[in-house]
Amino acid sequence: MSEETPGFDEKPEVPTGATPDDAAKSKAAASSEEEAAAPAGDSGAQSAQDASAALLAQLDQARMALGERTADLQRLQAEYQNYRRRVERDRIAVKEIAVASLLTELLPTLDDIGRARDHGELVGGFKSVAESLETAAAKMGLQQFGKEGEPFDPTIHEALMHSYAPDVTETTCVAILQPGYRIGERTIRPARVAVAEPQPGAAPKSESADGDTSSDKDADAPDKG
Repeated sequence: MSEETPGFDEKPEVPTGATPDDAAKSKAAASSEEEAAAPAGDSGAQSAQDASAALLAQLDQARMALGERTADLQRLQAEYQNYRRRVERDRIAVKEIAVASLLTELLPTLDDIGRARDHGELVGGFKSVAESLETAAAKMGLQQFGKEGEPFDPTIHEALMHSYAPDVTETTCVAILQPGYRIGERTIRPARVAVAEPQPGAAPKSESADGDTSSDKDADAPDKG
């Protein structure tokens, strides 16, 4: 039984009958294999780096494409919302125009009803029908305006008659010949009125009153001479 001698390194096995030259060649071949293996490892690391760089480039391209598609989607959503608002606005405008056209056609009938009421002729079944028509028009948004004594406003009044009056201080509606009608803020017919203006050269009432008072005081004062 043989024992290993401590302190001696193992030597590579050399085939029996091999010469020293064969041993040297074997050692040189092993060194060549090790040197060849080292570049192979470096090449693999370079390939991994190249693959990683390619993946990062693809990821950047995907992110850019996603950003463009997101911007397109947001633009389409904004255009759709604007389209919906335009459609809703147009729908309301068309409805208002249709209602205004219908009520405008009914205004002569409403005028006849008003005249019949003023003359006490709105009685019986005619009265019931007339009131139902007026109620339906009011539900559709029709509003009547125009009252005697209110200041004349050319934006809502149409003056058919003109006169002068001593008891007015500004152009005033003194008679309503035909009432005006509006729907919301839209006037579909101005009130047709007779207007009166202050008399030319007439002094305001306050000044006239003061003048009269002064005259009376002068008349009442005793003659000091």
